[in-house]
Amino acid sequence: MAKFKHHIFICQNTREAGNPRGCCNPDGKSPFIKLFKEALRAKGLEGVVRANKAGCLDHCEHGPMVVIYPDELWYGRVDESDIQPIVDGLASGKPLERLLLKEDCINTSSCEHKAAKT
Repeated sequence: MAKFKHHIFICQNTREAGNPRGCCNPDGKSPFIKLFKEALRAKGLEGVVRANKAGCLDHCEHGPMVVIYPDELWYGRVDESDIQPIVDGLASGKPLERLLLKEDCINTSSCEHKAAKT
């Protein structure tokens, strides 16, 4: 089998209701994996791009989170209507800019969104 060109990691983490950090999949029923796989198939990317379930990506304040490697694209506040544009962006090589996390919000404790939750 050929290597995948991209891996899409879709956070499926759940937390108890009312957690101040929030979570990406509060009811445990996120349809994102299924919808990403359907969008990839429709775009002819099945076997080239892999949609994967992920545990916590530690960006709960930005959730739901989707991360794409090897491109290092960190998408926050993704909803169902964003899935097709994200897949289209992978196909065209043009990321969906409006959902990309700011560089200073990735893997840092000083992100403006995290500060707002403390």
